[in-house]
Amino acid sequence: MTTDPRYDGVPTGSPAADAAGTGPSAPGSGSTEALPPEAEYRARTESLGEMFGSFSENLSTLVRQEIQLAKAEATVEAKKAGTGAAMFAGAAWAAFFLLMFLSTALMWALGSLMHLGWAALIVAVLWGVVATVLALMGKKHFERIKGLTQTQQTVQEIPATLNPEKETP
Repeated sequence: MTTDPRYDGVPTGSPAADAAGTGPSAPGSGSTEALPPEAEYRARTESLGEMFGSFSENLSTLVRQEIQLAKAEATVEAKKAGTGAAMFAGAAWAAFFLLMFLSTALMWALGSLMHLGWAALIVAVLWGVVATVLALMGKKHFERIKGLTQTQQTVQEIPATLNPEKETP
């Protein structure tokens, strides 16, 4: 039950409004004309300053709520990302130990065919080859990175755009 100023302070939807014949649900009021929508009513009764104040307050509230929502979502997603990163770190740690034990096993297997020192050297050379191949592949990958070319271009255009005497490219 609300009070609507269009009905002289009589609460709408109440028995008093029905008895007074002033509520929107008043039977037999004789008027078939629908009530104006709230926006139309406000346009007729509020000043432009009041409407602008209401608009700016609502916009402020909306922006604040959107920022709070974004913070909450970012926090949840950051926690998920942190958990995933920790799991990747654990997997990398386990993979490191796996490679160490496999390397040791290979060294001992080769050690049954030759002196253990030569077997260890062969395993080390194999790991050196793997490291070299990975490093060269990484270098090629980094060489393909062009940087932020569009951003650099648009940033260079800003001074020309701000100078009204020059033509914008």
